[in-house]
Amino acid sequence: MSDPAIARPNSTEPAAADATAGSGDALTRALAAEHAAVYAYGVIGGKTAGRLRSLATGGFDAHRARRDQLRSLIARRSGSPAEPGPAYRLPFEVRTPADAVRLAVLVEGRLITAYLELAADRDPSLRRLAALAAQECATRAYGWQPSISAFPGMPGRAEPGTPAAGATPSPSPSPSPSKPNG
Repeated sequence: MSDPAIARPNSTEPAAADATAGSGDALTRALAAEHAAVYAYGVIGGKTAGRLRSLATGGFDAHRARRDQLRSLIARRSGSPAEPGPAYRLPFEVRTPADAVRLAVLVEGRLITAYLELAADRDPSLRRLAALAAQECATRAYGWQPSISAFPGMPGRAEPGTPAAGATPSPSPSPSPSKPNG
C-alpha cells in the first residue's frame, strides 16, 4: 500500500523503526499520517476564518489527540513511536480558504486509508480503534465538503454501466425516427 501520509517530512531522516511485528507497520503508518494531519491542519487554520476556522481547530485538536493515543499505544507495545518531521511538503500550495477546504478533505481521505489498513489487524482492539478513527475522519471530511463516496478511503470505483468517478457522461444520441420498410 502506498504511504498514507498527507505530506512527506522535509527531513532526510528515515522513519522510526516499526513499533511491533505485524500491526507495527500499520500503526506506524497511521501515526505518520496523524503527524502529517496535525501539520496540515495548522496550515488549514491559518487560511480560514469563522466557521471554517472552527472546523480547522476541531480537526487539529482531534488529530493531535489521536496522534497522542497512537504514540502511547505504540510505546505500550514496546515500540518506539516516530517523531514528527520538522516540516511537511503539502500536495499543493494553500493560498485561499477554498484550497484549505480541499486540503482538509484530502487529509481526512488519506487518514481513512491509513485506518482501513489498520482495521485489517488481528487484534480486535486495534480493529475497533481503526474503525472509529476512520468513521471520525469520514464525518470530518463530510463537514468540510458534504459529499459521500461509496467507500471513503478506497480508490474510486464505478458501478458497471455508470461513468467513472470524475467522468462527465456524454449525451445520449437522439433516437432517429424509424422508417417503415416499404
